[in-house]
Formats: sequence, structure tokens, C-alpha cells
Amino acid sequence: MSDPNIGRLLSKRYQLQELIGTGAMGRVYRAKDTLLGGVPVAVKFLALSIQNEKLRLQDRFEREAKTCALLGQKSIHIVRVMDYGVDDNNTPFYVMEYLQGQSLNNIIRKQRLPLPRFLSMARQLSLGLQCAHDGIPVDGTIYPIIHRDIKPSNILVIQDPSFGELVKVLDFGIAKLLQSDGDHTKFYLGTLAYSSPEQMEGKELDNRADIYSLGVMMFEMLTGKMPLVAPTHSFGSWYKIHHYQKPRSFAEVALGLELPKEIENLVMSCLAKVPRDRPQNIAEILRVLASLEKPEHTRIPKQGSHALVPATILTPKVVELKKKADLPPSWSNDEIARTISWPENKPIADIVFPQPIHTNGEVLPALWVMLPQEEIQKRLLCTRYNQFLFISIPHPMLLWITVIYNRKHGAKWLPYYLDFKTSLGQEIARLLEHRGYYRLLFFARETPNRCTHILLSSIASAQRQRLQEWVAMSNTLMSSADPKFSKSLLKREYEKIKPQILAKLENIDTDSPHDLSS
Repeated sequence: MSDPNIGRLLSKRYQLQELIGTGAMGRVYRAKDTLLGGVPVAVKFLALSIQNEKLRLQDRFEREAKTCALLGQKSIHIVRVMDYGVDDNNTPFYVMEYLQGQSLNNIIRKQRLPLPRFLSMARQLSLGLQCAHDGIPVDGTIYPIIHRDIKPSNILVIQDPSFGELVKVLDFGIAKLLQSDGDHTKFYLGTLAYSSPEQMEGKELDNRADIYSLGVMMFEMLTGKMPLVAPTHSFGSWYKIHHYQKPRSFAEVALGLELPKEIENLVMSCLAKVPRDRPQNIAEILRVLASLEKPEHTRIPKQGSHALVPATILTPKVVELKKKADLPPSWSNDEIARTISWPENKPIADIVFPQPIHTNGEVLPALWVMLPQEEIQKRLLCTRYNQFLFISIPHPMLLWITVIYNRKHGAKWLPYYLDFKTSLGQEIARLLEHRGYYRLLFFARETPNRCTHILLSSIASAQRQRLQEWVAMSNTLMSSADPKFSKSLLKREYEKIKPQILAKLENIDTDSPHDLSS
């Protein structure tokens, strides 16, 4: 029988195209946003009907939906809600970003996660939960959000062209919404195998209920097995198990599995029966995960091995040594240095900014850098490294990372954020993609009128392809928030990957300079 929803137009905007998921929470459809030229979105109808006389419930739904929409803007580890409404049948629906990926449930059914991949995924999940637990300001009030149904099937794993393996949590706030009708205040809603003892009792929940569910899931991610097993799949059976049965040990379910003791202790503490015996907040979990994700705990591949270091979602894909054939043949650095001068509209200060060079009819990409003369002298011979990170929502933004490094003086970080909704941002990205290289133009604060040094940095072919795709994507996207949101998200991820980049540079650096790109 054909689905009567296919072809429906919701809110005179979202045309339903295909049923892509069903579950206890409702049904999910792939749809196209006709106002944005057919951009794909996901529409979720909730398993709840709002009756006309229950205006209180409709107000609750709108508040929950608004809160979840703000939450998705605050964290890249939470699937973003872009719109919400109630259809002609009084059924509420969410409109979410459409993401192609795998459920974590499907991934861990096939294999146990190796430790580095587990650490990366667990950290991303924890960051999403921490964002929700910290709360979202709505109409002047902070609303902490408890998920209430953390389990592998509510976790989506996507391969993002910029962020690598990116983990996102689905369905924040929906469990509470489904319980919000007065007739169901004490009604249990969740997933039996992952529910905390207090959730089984129908108590008011706090962040520690999600921490218990996370503990169950982390055990499963590492072993492929559940820490608690009920003889029958009934509420009563699971109630007894969660309240009175001690979780199985790692050694009991996965013979020969070697894990750091800190991980075993962390997971078991999350599974404590009494909330006060668990980690009291996600920050405690993140501290343990971060201590194990440090570079000294990760084997960095030797030069030329091309192995990946998957301990962070922003790990550079492959470090490539650029061949001389990739470098531009035309204008010498001396010729360029003689023809350029520090722009009059820029301050004499330690700054970095992009500005094309116009030389003999050519337009060349360049990154202009002003530093103290001593700082420039330290790295005349250095390894150059670049990487580009892009985020499409809530506002299309690129972080252009350049590092100059030598073993004696360490790394000098030269980041710049490009807004892809501006003509400058798009022009610079197109130039970088087209040319495949850029020049670093160094000016000393003490002698600002002339360029004192020029370095060349080439861009890996895979990064050039991504730049082209990101520019095209940005032309179809609408900005849904202040660009500062995207900038702050990229800045947080940048701080996380800096130790990984530094470890890679320390591993590769020799006495002769290299030009590297991720």
C-alpha cells in the first residue's frame, strides 16, 4: 500500500518524498525545501496528536522545538532542527538537516570499535550531551535538556568532507515532549536496555540519567555486548536488572580485550545504580577521555606511511609532501616583494589577513602576515603546513589554518576565518582552489613599509576539490544564525586538533624545509 504522505506539502514549503525511518518516537521522511530550491531536509512526525483544546500542550511543543533548534546551532554534535509545526491532523513535526550516514547501532553490530575510534566517538557524544545539559536560554530562562533515550540507534555517524568522522545525536527533547501530556506524566518512555534505575521508576530525571545510558552504550561500543542482560524483554525483568544486577565485567564478555584501566573504571562508574555514585557531569567524563586522546597516547605514523590518526574528528586525512611540479613557475619572490607594500587600511600590528596580489595581469592568492622581525627570523627555514576546515550550518564559514614550524623554535599558528557568504570569502577560496598554492607575505613591525620574506605553501589536490565543493554548497545555503556561531564552533574544533597537528609536524620535521598540506 502506498504511503499517503508521499507528495504532501507541509507548511506550503516541505514536500515529502520518501519514508526513511520509523520508530517509537515517530516516522521520518526525506523531503525537499521548495523555498530553497529543493534542498533536502528530514521531516519527523511525532507519535503524538495535539488536540485543539489542549493549547497548553501545543505551547509546550513549541517551546521544546524552539529549544532543540537553538541546541543544534550551539553544537555540531547534535542534529539541527530548522523548523517545526503542526499538520492538518494536529500531529507535530520537526524539520531537521538531512544527513546521510550510518546509525551507530549498525556500526557496532559489525565490529567492536578500536580504542582510538571509540575515544573520538565517545568524546563527540559527550560534547553533544554536555551542551544540552548546560542548557539553552529561551526567553530569558535557561532550560537544561535531558535526552532520556541515549542509545546507539539515536546516534548518527557521518563522513564529513571537512570534519572527517562526525558523530551527531538525534531526538533531543522528544522523549520529554511525548511525556508532556498530563495523562502520561508517570508513563515510562525510553528504551529498556539503556534506561537508568530512576528512569524505570518514573522519577524526575537529571543529567545523571543520560550518563547511565551513555555508560551502557560505551560498554557496548567497546565489547559488542551489553553490560546487563535481562532474561525476558519485559518492563519488570529490566526493572530488576537495572536495580539489582551487577554489570558484567569487560573481561567476562570480551576475553583478551586490553583496555586502559581508566576507561574500564569510567564506564563502570557511569553504570552505578545510585546517581550520586556516577560522574556528576559530562565534564568529568571528558577529562578522562581527553587524557587518553593526548598525542603521547596515539601512535603517529612515520613519514610516508599514510596511516590515519583517528583520535580526533578533525584529524588531517593524509599528509602529502608536495612535488616541485605543483609549485608555480612564474613570478619570483624577489619580484613580488619589490612590487607590494603594506596596505594603508591595515594597522601596524600582529595580524593575519588574505588579500590577492595583482602582478602583470595575474591575480595570485596570498596571506599577509605582520610579526616582530625576530619572530620572522626564527622561521626563515621551516616546514609549512596548511589545512582547511568548513562548517555549513548555522552559517557557511571556513577556517584556513597555516602553520610554520621548525624544531628549534616550534610552531607559529596563522589562522584566518573566511565568511563564505561574503564576496571576499568566495573570491579567496576560488583563487586557492584554482591556483593550488598561496604565498605567505611577511612584514616586520619594525620596518612595515617593505616585505621582508616570502614563503610558498601548496594545497593538496583533495583540499582543492573540497574548496570547490564548499563554495558551490554555500551558494545554495541560507544562513540561519549570526556568523559568530559558526566561528566559535570552528574555533573550538581548531583548539582540539592543534596538538594533533603539532605532533605530526614534530614527527615529520627534519633539518630541511617541507611544504605540507592535509
